[in-house]
Amino acid sequence: MTEFAEKIQQPRLWRGDGWTARVIKNEDDDGWAVAMFKDGEPEPALVGPWTMGRDKKNPKPLDGNAFGTLVKTAREFVRRSEQQLHAALHQSITVAAGSTRVTVCLDIVPDEDNPYAMLSARDEGDELLAEVRVAASFKLKRSSAVAWIEGGFAKPAQST
Repeated sequence: MTEFAEKIQQPRLWRGDGWTARVIKNEDDDGWAVAMFKDGEPEPALVGPWTMGRDKKNPKPLDGNAFGTLVKTAREFVRRSEQQLHAALHQSITVAAGSTRVTVCLDIVPDEDNPYAMLSARDEGDELLAEVRVAASFKLKRSSAVAWIEGGFAKPAQST
């Protein structure tokens, strides 16, 4: 069993299903917030407001239903964030090139020190026609894809 597998069910700390909910003081106001941590991650995946208890001073205690809802919400938030990141890093466009259609893809590699992208072209049978390394700032547009194909797949100049 890993250190993250232990179930905890306390009023301000609940752990299970690969997630930890921690009720914390809301730094923005006098209220409370709940931070959702995916097991093994140092930063919360999601932080949101949390309900005050009946005494209007302390937070409402966590319970099974609330935790289940928080886990579902956090999973969905992480999934959407991953989809947005994937969409930003992997773009494609299909253009007509003569009598065939060519799909041009731009796959950005977000390296901290040296980010770059790979520009590739595939025919209708998914055969790789060309692949070149370009700047991570390269803008894939219909016009840039057509220009690259018409230029014989030569490495494009820096994008504007």
